[in-house]
Amino acid sequence: MYNDINMDREKLIELTNKLYKQTLLFPKKEPLRYKMREVADDILAFGKEKDLEVLKKYFEVAKRQNWVSYFDLLEIEEEYDKIKSDLPRAVQGPTSNELKKKRLDTRKEKILKVLKEKEKVQVWEIKEILAEVSKRTLRRDFEQLLKQGLIERIGERNDTFYKIKVGQERTEKCPT
Repeated sequence: MYNDINMDREKLIELTNKLYKQTLLFPKKEPLRYKMREVADDILAFGKEKDLEVLKKYFEVAKRQNWVSYFDLLEIEEEYDKIKSDLPRAVQGPTSNELKKKRLDTRKEKILKVLKEKEKVQVWEIKEILAEVSKRTLRRDFEQLLKQGLIERIGERNDTFYKIKVGQERTEKCPT
């Protein structure tokens, strides 16, 4: 999902860029040149459908002026129509939960990588590698990996170690 949102955002940025290139061919002092850019910027920033409707009207005026190819403007207009349903997602970007989940998965993958390199580790060893993460958070990550059956716990209290569960050595990515 995160990648889809980035792709939608990139598509919207490219589309805004196309509009800018086309409006460069409008007469320099033509207000429509700047109005279309302004609305395209607003769509990129805020993603309001109302702005799409305004832009559509501007396209109608611009297509009748013969400043640029009618079909080039029509192509950009149709691309704006296609993104209409994805507009809110593309503008807002990934949610904080999606970003948090991605960081969490990356962190678990790092833990699994260290476990594959070493036979066994303690939480404090991972804490040295992931200094920005609290020990409590790392313990929760270990608990989740235990529940997923990817690792096993050995020992108790200060002598607690974690290791890759037998049969899981080939696991490349942490399942979500």
